[in-house]
Amino acid sequence: MKYETLPFPMERQVTIQGGRLASRKHTIHALIEVDVTKPRRMIHEHKTRTGETLSFTAFVIACLVKAIDQNKRMHAYRDWRNRLIIFDEVDVNTMVEAEAGGRKRVIPHWVRAANKRTLRDIHDEIRMTKAKPEQTREFGVKWLGLLPAFVWDIFFWFIFKNPHWLKKSFGTVGMTSVGMFGRGSGWAIPFGLHTLDVALGGIAEKPGVADGRIEIREYLCMTISFDHDIIDGAPAARFTQRLKELIESGYGVEEFTMGERDDGEG
Repeated sequence: MKYETLPFPMERQVTIQGGRLASRKHTIHALIEVDVTKPRRMIHEHKTRTGETLSFTAFVIACLVKAIDQNKRMHAYRDWRNRLIIFDEVDVNTMVEAEAGGRKRVIPHWVRAANKRTLRDIHDEIRMTKAKPEQTREFGVKWLGLLPAFVWDIFFWFIFKNPHWLKKSFGTVGMTSVGMFGRGSGWAIPFGLHTLDVALGGIAEKPGVADGRIEIREYLCMTISFDHDIIDGAPAARFTQRLKELIESGYGVEEFTMGERDDGEG
């Protein structure tokens, strides 16, 4: 019998512990389709003019933090005294695939105070993380995989009693993208580690209505997961609608491309 034995990556142990934590939370999921025809056209036009590909992940993060900025309860944490702590800054915990040690790895990256920054700032940070992952603080997270399960349980118990520690260690909202690994429609159900987690699935072409006409549109499959202990259905629905509007309008992309034009004129 032929077989191959491979070492189990330490960073996968971190993922396993995240899954154990997520299984204890009361998470509700919204699976939606978002018409991304306009923003993807704008991104394509920018690439045609400049050769630069705007990070789609950065674009969605910019829309996400704008929507949270208008309803900050969406990223609130509960402390040990049963109070809601609502932070002003939105820290997005996202995943970036990068080449490191001769192989591709998916590493976590925290985009700090994303609601105070421009799309250009977020784009540049994600591109830098992808190009030089070893220079990021999060690159060392894989070594946490050496910790035994009972140490993780103690760590989680303490950190989830203090939202300020939680923000520093996990961010205030999570976002992951699996659509980059395949084509066509499809949803992903993320780990519910935060009060709000977002997973970007596939993008597929299908008939849609635009300006009263039926035409081929591009639709992004998106999953939005809420901690039901903190967020009720009606606020979650309003937040989802606002996020959808921001993405479909191409929020932030025009300013991104205008910066490029201004630089060219200067």
